[in-house]
Amino acid sequence: MDIKVDQHTVIVFDLDDTLYNELDYLKSAYKAIALFLEPNDWKHLYGKMFSMYRCKVNVFEFLSGKYKTEIHSLIQMYRNHEPDIQLFDGVLDVLEAIRNKSGKIGIITDGRTTTQKAKIKNLGLLKYVDAVVISDEIGSEKPTVANFKAIENALPGNSYYYIADNWDKDFIAPNALGWKSIALLDNGMNIHFESHTCAHHRNMPNEMIIGFKDLIVI
Repeated sequence: MDIKVDQHTVIVFDLDDTLYNELDYLKSAYKAIALFLEPNDWKHLYGKMFSMYRCKVNVFEFLSGKYKTEIHSLIQMYRNHEPDIQLFDGVLDVLEAIRNKSGKIGIITDGRTTTQKAKIKNLGLLKYVDAVVISDEIGSEKPTVANFKAIENALPGNSYYYIADNWDKDFIAPNALGWKSIALLDNGMNIHFESHTCAHHRNMPNEMIIGFKDLIVI
């Protein structure tokens, strides 16, 4: 799909499972924890952790019992590790095209400040983004309109777009505000994969894309 961008256009992105796969963050965190607990045999532990996760077994309870470590400490390690994650193909091309057309770029994401900022930094997004709204900082989560109003206040414009993945909560507020909503469809690895249950019109995006190469900035 084509998006016409000028200095009055604001393109806002969700973060997790929109700009990268959140499952890669989990894998990165599991690797960091496995290296800490079993530095000489971390691959075996990592493989077991990921298998347990896939089987819906509580990984932190298992690690806490086996290694006599408090669950809180493991969760903090998960949240505060240095993530090894990569942007989806085509994301940088879209961001650079928006910049070249003098458009503004924002991020609205739910999560903890430290964790989300580390993701944004390690994905190399800081030089592209004009404003970031994180639920932990603003005190409300999507689908609250306040998170989107915060972007409107930070980045005044005539045309707003929100590109996200979670049909349960991502499109309700921008739709209500008259933004153009675009869904990046699940690539089979999304953490939240229940979009088929969100049939109400308020949950529906205006447009859908398979990947960022479907977005043409004009």
